[in-house]
Amino acid sequence: MTNRLPNHIGSFMWHFLKPYRRMVFLFILLALMAGFWGPFNSLLIKSFINTLAAKTSTDFSSLYWIAGLLVVNFIVFDNITWRTIGYLNYKYEAVLKNQIISQMFEYVLGSSTQFFQDNLSGRIATQITTLADNLEIILHRVSIDFLRGASLLVVSFITAYFVNVLFFYILFLWFIAFASFSIWMSARLVQLSDDHANSESQLSGQLVDSLANQSNIRIFSRKIYEVERMNTFFSLVQRAFQRKELFIVLLCCAQGGMIAVMIGLASITLIHLYGKGLMSIGDFALILGLSMELGHMMWYTMYQVDQFNQALGKARQSLNALVIPHEIQDKNNASQLVVTQGRIEFSKVKFHYQGGYSLFQNKSVTIEAGQKVGLVGYSGSGKSTFVNLILRLYEVVDGQILIDGQNLSEVTQESLRQAIAMIPQDPMLFHRSLMDNIRYGRTTASDEEVISASKKAHAHEFISLLPEGYETLVGERGVKLSGGQRQRIAIARAILKNAPILMLDEATSQLDSITESNIQDSLWELMQGKTTLVVAHRLSTLLHMDRILVFDKGHIVEDGTHAELLDRGGLYKTLWDAQVGGFLPDERKEESLSG
Repeated sequence: MTNRLPNHIGSFMWHFLKPYRRMVFLFILLALMAGFWGPFNSLLIKSFINTLAAKTSTDFSSLYWIAGLLVVNFIVFDNITWRTIGYLNYKYEAVLKNQIISQMFEYVLGSSTQFFQDNLSGRIATQITTLADNLEIILHRVSIDFLRGASLLVVSFITAYFVNVLFFYILFLWFIAFASFSIWMSARLVQLSDDHANSESQLSGQLVDSLANQSNIRIFSRKIYEVERMNTFFSLVQRAFQRKELFIVLLCCAQGGMIAVMIGLASITLIHLYGKGLMSIGDFALILGLSMELGHMMWYTMYQVDQFNQALGKARQSLNALVIPHEIQDKNNASQLVVTQGRIEFSKVKFHYQGGYSLFQNKSVTIEAGQKVGLVGYSGSGKSTFVNLILRLYEVVDGQILIDGQNLSEVTQESLRQAIAMIPQDPMLFHRSLMDNIRYGRTTASDEEVISASKKAHAHEFISLLPEGYETLVGERGVKLSGGQRQRIAIARAILKNAPILMLDEATSQLDSITESNIQDSLWELMQGKTTLVVAHRLSTLLHMDRILVFDKGHIVEDGTHAELLDRGGLYKTLWDAQVGGFLPDERKEESLSG
């Protein structure tokens, strides 16, 4: 399980490169060698020219040897170096990229409920792929040019020193000035690249949000409004891009001028020394060639610096957004939850949401094994939070929640949720086949078991009428199905999972009365022998519960059977008398709007 990842870009890259240390070493060595072959060719050309200039006979055998070395260096050494680099990229680039995406996906899935409430799912997905794409650019496309450039620079300095120390000082001092200026300006370029990356990320998030709400845009006739609103984000991206590109143009102008000065100064010095007989024609060609190659390399490297800064800015922005410490983590010695009976106990539980909104203070309550318990109360009273704390979607501030005497903070989240089947009020399905969506409850189930569960949930009737039957794709979040059909798929999934603890959040609220009546029998059969919690918006669904917990402002204010609570004349009696058509009054409005 990937529960921890470095949130610094350098440490993050090393986390993935560390298992491939030998490959990294070979990659660095080859990149450095790639910078060596250019100056070596220049040295061979120097020898070729000097030998040719000194020839007084017709014996050119030594020239053939030098020409042969040039060919061997270019075809064998230089070509093999680059082809080996290409092979390493072929072998490891896709592997590393897939590992980054896979581990980031696994890490993000372990993030808190709050994280997914605060971030659009489409934006999260974009940031994962953006991170992987830009780390690929940094590791395999830019780094090699930096290493090759560094090697070329060092070899050129050494070569110039042994040819004529004056050229060493000219090249070295020029490089110090060039590098200092570039580093000084790069801080601003990094900031502009970060701004551009942030603006693109914001635009991506807004596009995802608008497309996800396309039905609202149509219903409210807000297409023009959305386009105009989106244009403001397009403008932000455009301005950020133009500021960055203008800065790059001006920076390249300044750097180009510095390169021209270096080549001009080297040329003048060469002419002066050659005229005085202080260097050979071969040395002249060597230094001039190195100066031209250095100038070209520095120019190209500055282009790669821009690519590097852009990639670094986007990768850092994605990393900061994604690698947030998990609020809920399994302990190192966490055990597997073993449910033998299904007894649930809240022991002096304290909980409050971020921002300080408190729901439970020293809450203690026990749900005996096999009990069927209804949870009722106005919206925001704590019903769903009670269920989510058992699922450990939120962490308690103090106290303990236990299942069969096992503290939920001491067991793995995976084993906890494997022991619970949940049927939400508004089920969300994968854009996969109906067969895959139902089988999600138990991935090892056979087709026959899936169909059997569907029949019990009364989903088989409508599935069998579809042209592609169980292979029908349901659309994003199940949009191709009605609310009632999605609920039946969720019920079938829970039946197939057959977990010892069952949770229902008004699992039949979107069904017609006939289908609901049929499914109630299947649900009642499913509940047998299971500890069951039912969050109810229609109190009539709780008539046969063993027990009902009444919530109000984070407190359980009443506890008893339906008949007992009516006799007490408390909040439950008030809710029962006030319900309209089976719904609680404040929630009836919500149902009407969503229906």
